[in-house]
Amino acid sequence: MKIGEIVKARRKKVYLTQRQLAGKTGLNQKTISCLESGLNDNTTLHNLRVLALALDCSVISLLPDTDKVIAKKLDSTF
Repeated sequence: MKIGEIVKARRKKVYLTQRQLAGKTGLNQKTISCLESGLNDNTTLHNLRVLALALDCSVISLLPDTDKVIAKKLDSTF
């Protein structure tokens, strides 16, 4: 799964529309739409943080499994 697919699934799980999520995060609804649809698969750490906060989850839970493995490897080196 890609980040956008994960965000969309989490948003639906907590019963939010894109517009509601935009209101909770301060992000533009179009930004959320583009992320979820895969038009923009790159996002900033700031965006991930505000999305995670609004979706009541951790930033790492919004990452694809392949990125989680990389993050854990990096974390273990510090």
